[in-house]
Amino acid sequence: MCAIYKRELRSYFRSMVGCVFVAFLVAFTGIYFTAYNLTAGYPYFSYTLSGSLIVFLVGIPLITMRSFSEERKNKTDQLLLTAPVSLTKVVLGKYLAMASVIALPNLIFCLFPLLIKMNGTAYLKVDYISIAVFFLLGCVYVAIGMFLSSLTESQMIAFLSTFGVLLVLYLWDGILGFLPSSALSCMIGVILILSIPVFYIWQMTSNWIVSAVLEAICVAGCVGTYVMHAELFENLLTKLLGNLAFADVFTGITENQIVDLGGIALYISVIAVFIFLTIQAIQKRRWS
Repeated sequence: MCAIYKRELRSYFRSMVGCVFVAFLVAFTGIYFTAYNLTAGYPYFSYTLSGSLIVFLVGIPLITMRSFSEERKNKTDQLLLTAPVSLTKVVLGKYLAMASVIALPNLIFCLFPLLIKMNGTAYLKVDYISIAVFFLLGCVYVAIGMFLSSLTESQMIAFLSTFGVLLVLYLWDGILGFLPSSALSCMIGVILILSIPVFYIWQMTSNWIVSAVLEAICVAGCVGTYVMHAELFENLLTKLLGNLAFADVFTGITENQIVDLGGIALYISVIAVFIFLTIQAIQKRRWS
């Protein structure tokens, strides 16, 4: 795993992708830092950092697009699949290399609160917690991008699909306002959401009998619950999908100085889930 990690990390800076990402994120944040903290005298660096979330929309897909799609296109993924190392270590090595690229600008950000303290009042605890959560949010996005890259051999498709998903997540709070609130509409929405993992199981196993049984159980369970307790479905979609507003955990620190431990646990869980899905997507190619 260490050899794969070193190779991947070295490749990001040899191809200048890592350098461009780090330089652009630091420069973009530096502009906000100069405007808000140094010129306007705002004491919280965490507020400045929230303006840099938009950089992730382009920067993360740029980092993750080649993680597995390039290997697949060049047929070098066969070497990884037959290497004397477990597939889990291969995926973790690549993931940790991308996380290290994300970590580098965050280490530089640790100097910014000290500059604020040198010139006036600073809230170091809040600022450093926000930097840590900012890094963790970047790791969540990297895990999503890595999974999408494992599904295709085209770097452009991997980039656009990751950009699209991150854009939707960035606008998630506004999208929630368009969701229906009636019990019937929410029941149909829940059935569609449950159908997504069923479809994934069918893709991975090609067993339509198991998939059909699971889908029937989901539909029967939702319809039965609706008939007996329709009020449980009222506004349920907003409540369920509201948990996907990942940026809210970070903005909760920047706006209210509140650390959501449940949100941090959600970040770690999402990272683990998408690493697992990436392993399974590659594992399927090994036996196909």
